[in-house]
Amino acid sequence: MSSLTITASSHSSASAALVYAALLDAESWPAWSAYADIEWDVPVRVDRPARVDDLRTIRSRTGRVCCRERVVEMVPDQRFSYEQAAGLLTSHRGSVDLARASHGGTDITWSATYRHTLPLLDTPRRRRLQVWVHDLASYASSVVSRNS
Repeated sequence: MSSLTITASSHSSASAALVYAALLDAESWPAWSAYADIEWDVPVRVDRPARVDDLRTIRSRTGRVCCRERVVEMVPDQRFSYEQAAGLLTSHRGSVDLARASHGGTDITWSATYRHTLPLLDTPRRRRLQVWVHDLASYASSVVSRNS
């Protein structure tokens, strides 16, 4: 098995704060991602924002658990990083970087590294990451449009 690092970029008319909020808002994921459910694993009756070392479970639209991820870095409105804690390939680490664009809005760069991958999966992973970053950007832009 070989390793794979991929990067995908997109632009949103939304602020970095709004894009970052969408990443943390589990309820928004079905609106912009291929996943049906993102569930943060926090103690019962605890209502707080996500923190480093929190876990989240990601389920597909079929209801299957796809993976569990651990938050490894949070820089509000700038960076959100995670690593796969359980699932098919536990060597996956990703990062979403947000930067103010000179012409307004936010440039989004989503990177992922797989320490072990099969070359047959590389092209679908590249496509999927580009779709995710585009869909996140579009979702955030649509929130701006609805609120203006």
